Amino acid sequence: MTHRAIVALVGPDSDGMRLDAFLAAQDGAPSRSACAKLIEGGAVSINGTPGSSKAERVVLGDRIQALLPVEEEPGPLSPNFSIPLDVRLEDEWLIVLSKQAGLVCHPSPGHTHDTLANALVAHCGYGHLGHLQGDDRPGIVHRLDMDTSGLMVAAKDDETQRALQDLIRLRALDRRYVTLVQGYVAPNEGTVTTGIARSTRDRLRMAVSDDPAAREAITSFRTLERFEADARDDGYSLLECHLYTGRTHQIRVHMRHIGHQVVGDALYGHGDMRRNLGLSRQFLHSWHIAFEHPVTGEHITCADGLPADLLAILEGLGKRSMGRTEAGRDVCPRLLEGVRS
Repeated sequence: MTHRAIVALVGPDSDGMRLDAFLAAQDGAPSRSACAKLIEGGAVSINGTPGSSKAERVVLGDRIQALLPVEEEPGPLSPNFSIPLDVRLEDEWLIVLSKQAGLVCHPSPGHTHDTLANALVAHCGYGHLGHLQGDDRPGIVHRLDMDTSGLMVAAKDDETQRALQDLIRLRALDRRYVTLVQGYVAPNEGTVTTGIARSTRDRLRMAVSDDPAAREAITSFRTLERFEADARDDGYSLLECHLYTGRTHQIRVHMRHIGHQVVGDALYGHGDMRRNLGLSRQFLHSWHIAFEHPVTGEHITCADGLPADLLAILEGLGKRSMGRTEAGRDVCPRLLEGVRS
């Protein structure tokens, strides 16, 4: 029998958690009871030393590794040379790229050959990508929803992949998104901090939750521009959102939670196409990413202007603008002019 490894660095939001609870909260991990059995069986280590008990407490900076048995070794992912990759920066260790809307990050039901992972295999070769996330997710460091566009980082080896994931866990990889939301957002800036868990009513959705098993999610935002209401809607606000955690659908869930659903969001937003300005996907774009290169130490900063469909929405709202904030005067020109850096 073969095994796959889950490796996780304990971040600030996990300091003091029980070992079994921390492990169960990681992507790709089994249930908490199954994690407890792995710990009892000696398959889980803390900083290279086997975990002593499922109740042991993890500490900020601990590196947790678990070996999970895999009944069948998955075959190599097939390359797909027909999917274009918009590469913004590439070296021998990593790639920064802009993902187009409509592209799934890794194989899932209904998507086996048409994903970003397949495109990465075509670009780099299966053996020249990090595999810590699993053999069906080569190179993937973090994900964007299928209909979210913009900047992502991919890794070409396991060590770089691990280092980039550690930067995310320690909140040292700066990810900023731009989104258009329903209604007038009054404050110029704010922070939303909640727990997020899978909805008990709809398994396709995530939801704000105070359940002890919910994972902490922190999103800060800056208002860039506001647009007047008319007879058909309550107006709109353009925001820049900064992710401090990376929960599934985090920005979309948090915007719904504060009463300002993302325009075009079919899962969490309004169903009225007029209020969605005719947009058939969520107005959410990963526009800025910055981090210290894990190998060279170079400070990497990339920016990505809005794609044509989102740019057209803002241009259509132009006459309704109530003016840009100070943050908007800095950010919006780079979004609207399609600046690439």
